[in-house]
Amino acid sequence: MELSRPEQAYVSDITYVESEQQVHYLSLVTDAYSHKVVGHHLSDDMRAESVVKALKQALNERQTRLPLIHHSDRGLQYCSSTYQQVLRQNRITPSMTQGYDCYQNAMAERVNGILKQEFLIHRYKDKETLERVIKESIYQYNHYRPHLSLGYRTPEQVHNEKSQQTEFAGS
Repeated sequence: MELSRPEQAYVSDITYVESEQQVHYLSLVTDAYSHKVVGHHLSDDMRAESVVKALKQALNERQTRLPLIHHSDRGLQYCSSTYQQVLRQNRITPSMTQGYDCYQNAMAERVNGILKQEFLIHRYKDKETLERVIKESIYQYNHYRPHLSLGYRTPEQVHNEKSQQTEFAGS
């Protein structure tokens, strides 16, 4: 699929992150065009209700109502009626990998890797500290980390450049 604007396709995935207390699960929703993380949620479980919170955050920030595709792996959370209902209610077309091949959800996997390898490199004391660091890390990733694939621009720059065009903002 050729992407031409922000909010044309979202990619989602879940990754684990550890605090000194336990393992937590970070759900991310990323705009496929701009690479901007548009939704995230840290939880102590992988229930669909927890993962939906990242999606709802992304939907609350949407700037357009143009058609949107949501791509994910075939994890139980994304296949659940809870998650699929939110997609239907928001007229979002679901798309899923054909199996469990991580390359079919490569962008989401890449964002997980960048956050864990470049930003979340320490084990933090507790979930509250980890949540704060994740929020700061996503802000840094979106606003200050240039991407080669974006012409050395940041996800926020790319997202806003297209969003400010009249045809997109007025949709």
